[in-house]
Amino acid sequence: MIKAIIFDLDDTLISEREYIDSGYKHIASLLNAQGIGERDDLYHMLSNLFEESPINVFNRLFESLNISYTTSDIRNLVNEYRNHFPTINFFDDVIPCLNELKKRAFKLGIITDGYAITQKTKLRSLAASTYFNEIVITDELGREYWKPHQKPFEIIRERLQVEYKEMIYIGDNPEKDFYISNIYPIQTIRIDRQGVYKNRTYMNGIREHYAIKDLDSFLMLLDSWN
Repeated sequence: MIKAIIFDLDDTLISEREYIDSGYKHIASLLNAQGIGERDDLYHMLSNLFEESPINVFNRLFESLNISYTTSDIRNLVNEYRNHFPTINFFDDVIPCLNELKKRAFKLGIITDGYAITQKTKLRSLAASTYFNEIVITDELGREYWKPHQKPFEIIRERLQVEYKEMIYIGDNPEKDFYISNIYPIQTIRIDRQGVYKNRTYMNGIREHYAIKDLDSFLMLLDSWN
């Protein structure tokens, strides 16, 4: 019997692109306050540069504006981006799903990678602790324990007091979200949000047990098991 539903965060419960947009708006406002360009123009430039390539966006912005910069300038912008308090929301199907799962007495959790300060501000912005029994930010354990490492799954299993076979993990990233089923008997589900990780390669060819388009489909899948 399934007792716990564990979720990834980025591009599973929230849009990673929405977070990126929030960060770029923050950076655009910051640069505008420093007398560098108009806020909307800077935001659109950052977005377009990201679409071309997500690598060294801030460096390329300064180069596009013919502005000289130092490593320290870039580091400061990166820190501002990672530390900003984001304007983000859960996908529309998330809260109804979580409320339904809580009615059915499932234990709910999150396992999320990413820089700890960034993930913490995302979770605070979402008031995530209102909905979830346990949240594991893997970066707080150490970068070596980011998924697909099994340690965060071991921690959340212990905190929720369930067995691995009683857990479902829902994620989106083929590169790291589903390999856990090769280590422990956790049911894995891939949700297709058409996010930034959609074209990643499955780690060692380990695929999800089930694939869904949204969390309404997940509830239907749960019903079919009962």
